[in-house]
Amino acid sequence: MKRKRFYTALIALTTIPIFASITTQKTTKRKDKGFKVNAGEGRIHGHLKLKGVNSNILDVKISGKDTNGELAVFEQTSLSQGRGTPLHVHTSQDEIFYILEGAYYFQVDDKKYQMAVGDSIFLPRNVPHAWTQKSKTGKMTVILQPAGKLEDFFVTMAGLNHEPTLKEIEGIFEDNEMRVVGPPLLLE
Repeated sequence: MKRKRFYTALIALTTIPIFASITTQKTTKRKDKGFKVNAGEGRIHGHLKLKGVNSNILDVKISGKDTNGELAVFEQTSLSQGRGTPLHVHTSQDEIFYILEGAYYFQVDDKKYQMAVGDSIFLPRNVPHAWTQKSKTGKMTVILQPAGKLEDFFVTMAGLNHEPTLKEIEGIFEDNEMRVVGPPLLLE
């Protein structure tokens, strides 16, 4: 009788890791097919015309939904000379910008950088940062790792039927894992 209980317990204990790995595999399975997003196109949402901090066009190239939240890639066409983001932090994501066209001015913590075509900048999570568009037009690739909720932020900002107040903007930042910690960066 004791031997039977021992074997039953042993079988039960050895099968728990198998069932746990099956559950984990189902919830973390990534897409297994590649895809192409054409130049000038946005995947999933089409062109997102932002309101609020600027009136730029945002195209989702790789959604967090494509990578189980591990990565997101956006292309931003900048149409708002002299405007940019307020000083803010991403609480859970690192952000990378690569300048494709135009010129920008960035602040990362207490350092300021002039950015031009071909320049890249790394913005670590929990470090205050902001940017402002210097040139009449511009274009940047924006990479987030992990993806976080920035895509949701862009969808919300594009879906507004009015220009939001500063209080509304701060609330939308908070709803999407970011926090406004200062005013927009002014051109020097």
